[in-house]
Amino acid sequence: MALLQISEPGQTPDPHQRRIAVGIDLGTTHSLVAAVRHGVPECLPDEQGRVILPSVVRYLGNGQGSGRQIGFDALAAQAEDPHNTISSVKRLMGRKLADLQAQGVAAQLPYEVVDGPGMAAVRTVAGDKSPVEVSAEILATLRFRAEDTFDDDLFGAVITVPAYFDDAQRQATKDAAQMAGLNVLRLINEPTAAAIAYGLDQGSEGVYAVYDLGGGTFDVSILRLTRGVFEVMATGGDSALGGDDYDRALAEWALQRSGLGVSTADLSTTERAHLLAEARRVKEALSAHAESGETVTLSTNVRGQPLAVDIRHADFADATQALTQRTMAAVRRVLRDARLDKSDIQGVVMVGGSTRMPVVRQAVREHFGQEPLTNLNPDEVVALGAAVQANQLAGNNPDGELLLLDVIPLSLGIETMGGLVERIVPRNTTIPTALAQDFTTFKDGQTALALHVVQGERDLVADCRSLARFELRGIPPMAAGAARIRVTFTVDADGLLTVTAREQGTGVEARIDVKPSYGLSDEQIAAMLQDSFATAQQDMQARALVEARVEAERMLDATHSALAADGDLLNGEERAAIDGLMQALAAARELTDAGAIEAATEALAKGTEPFAAMRMNRSIAQALAGQNVENL
Repeated sequence: MALLQISEPGQTPDPHQRRIAVGIDLGTTHSLVAAVRHGVPECLPDEQGRVILPSVVRYLGNGQGSGRQIGFDALAAQAEDPHNTISSVKRLMGRKLADLQAQGVAAQLPYEVVDGPGMAAVRTVAGDKSPVEVSAEILATLRFRAEDTFDDDLFGAVITVPAYFDDAQRQATKDAAQMAGLNVLRLINEPTAAAIAYGLDQGSEGVYAVYDLGGGTFDVSILRLTRGVFEVMATGGDSALGGDDYDRALAEWALQRSGLGVSTADLSTTERAHLLAEARRVKEALSAHAESGETVTLSTNVRGQPLAVDIRHADFADATQALTQRTMAAVRRVLRDARLDKSDIQGVVMVGGSTRMPVVRQAVREHFGQEPLTNLNPDEVVALGAAVQANQLAGNNPDGELLLLDVIPLSLGIETMGGLVERIVPRNTTIPTALAQDFTTFKDGQTALALHVVQGERDLVADCRSLARFELRGIPPMAAGAARIRVTFTVDADGLLTVTAREQGTGVEARIDVKPSYGLSDEQIAAMLQDSFATAQQDMQARALVEARVEAERMLDATHSALAADGDLLNGEERAAIDGLMQALAAARELTDAGAIEAATEALAKGTEPFAAMRMNRSIAQALAGQNVENL
C-alpha cells in the first residue's frame, strides 16, 4: 500500500529538504528556544516539560562529575555556592572590569569578577571563565534540547539581544553561539522579536511601544507595524536594570525596616544570596495575587538573627519606585526620539517576566492611558518571534512577506581636521545600511590618510567614543583637495560595522571590521544623548570656531605655497599687502571669535585675487609657449 506524504502548506513534500531553524532568547535570568512546528511557533520543553532554562551555570571542582551544572540544577545550588554559580552573565558580555565597576554592577554580583583578555571574566574553582564561555554553555544546552526534539541537526538559529546592545556586546553574543556550535542566521533585537510574534498572531497594524523588562535588562522600542513590515522607529533602554534590581531594592528595604542596622553590602555572599532569593519569592507571590491585597512575609536569617518583615503591595511599590521611574524616563526619551506623543501609540506590548509586577503594569497604564497588551506569555514572546524569523531565514516559508527593519542607537562617523566629527550614519538609521561620503586631502602631496571611526552625538571627537583607527596608504601625491576618497560605512543586519576607504582615481582601498574590545554602558549612552541636547548651542559654537580655524590654516598654507612658487610676480607694495593680511589672519586664528577668523580669512582671499589672476595668466602663457596656433 502506498503511503500518503503530508506536508505543511507552502512547504516541500520532502521532509528532508526542510531546514530546522530555531529562535533563541538568551536572557539575563532565563533563556528559551522555540521553533515553528505544524505551522505555528512554540517553545521547546526539556525532558521534564519545562520550556524555561535558568541562565545559570555552576562550575564544580575536580572530580565532581562533568565539572559544571546548567539551568535548574545550578540555580538550586546558587545560595550554597554563590562564588562558583554564575548568573546574570549577560550583564558582563563585551564589558571590561572598569566599566562594570563604574556602573556598580560588579559589586552587586555574588561571584568575583576579574579583568580578562578583551572583557571581564569570572573567577571560579574551575578557573577564570569568560562571559562568552558561560553563555556558550547555556546556548549549547538549548541547542541539544532542540536537536533532541527534532532528532536532527540544526540548520541555524536567530538569537535575540537587547536593542541597546552595542557592537562589542553583539559580537560577544555571536562568538558564544559559534562556541556552542550554532550557525547564527541573524541577531535581532528582543523588542523587535516580540513585535513579530504579536504582529503575526494578532494581525495588528499601527504604531506600538514594546516595553521589555527582563531579569537584568530593560528595552523600550517604538515600532510601526504595517502588513508584515516591522520598522523600528526609535529604541532606548538600560542594560543594567531589570527584575534582579527589584529583588535587591526589596531586600534593602526589608533590612532597613528590620532594625538590625545592616545593609545588603554588610552581608556575607551566602547571606546575601539567601536574602535575594527570598526577596524574589516575595516579589513573585505579590505579582501572582495582584488583586487580593495580600501580605507576604519575607523571612530569612541575617547575622545569626531571624529576619521577618511583612510586605504589602504598597510597600513593594514604595521600595521599587525609583526603578520603575527609571524605566518610564526611558520611555519618554524614546517617544521624543520618534517624534511622537503618547497619544499616537495604538498599543503597548509587555515583554519579559518582570512585566508581571503590578507596579510596572500600573505605571505603563497611567503613562499611556490604556491597558497594556499582555495576552501572550511575556516570558515566551521573544523566543516565539525569533522562531518565526528563523523559519523564514531558513527558507521554510518562501511565501512569507515578513520584513524586519531595525535601527542603530548612536550616530557613527569619522574625525575630520580640527578634531571635528563628520557623521556618516545618523542614529536611528534603519539597518542593514551602507552610507558613503567623499573626503579629500588637506596638504599638498599627501599620500596617506588616517581615519578615526567614532560613535556619538557631539560635534567634537573628544566628546564622542572612539571605535577604531586605520590608515589608507598609496594615495597619489597631488594638490590639496584634488584627491577623492570615498569612505563607506556598512552596518549589517546584526548591527556590526565595517568601514571602507577607497581613493577613487587609483582604486587604492583600506577597510576595517569594527570590533571594540569593550562595550558602552547604557548610562554612558544616555549621558551622551543628554549631553548632545544640553550642549547643542555650545557644540555649534565650538564647531564653528574649529571650522573657521581649519579654513584659516588651509588659506594660509595655500598662500604660502603660491608665494613660494610665483612670488616674483608681485612688486614690493603688493607683497607687503599680502604679508600684512597673512599676519592678520595668523593673529585672528588664535582668537575664540569664529566671526573674526572668518572675516580675516575672507580679507586674505579677496586681497590675493589679483595675485591669483597673475598666476593663472603665467600658467596659460607657459602652456602655450612654443605652440602653433593651427595645432591649438
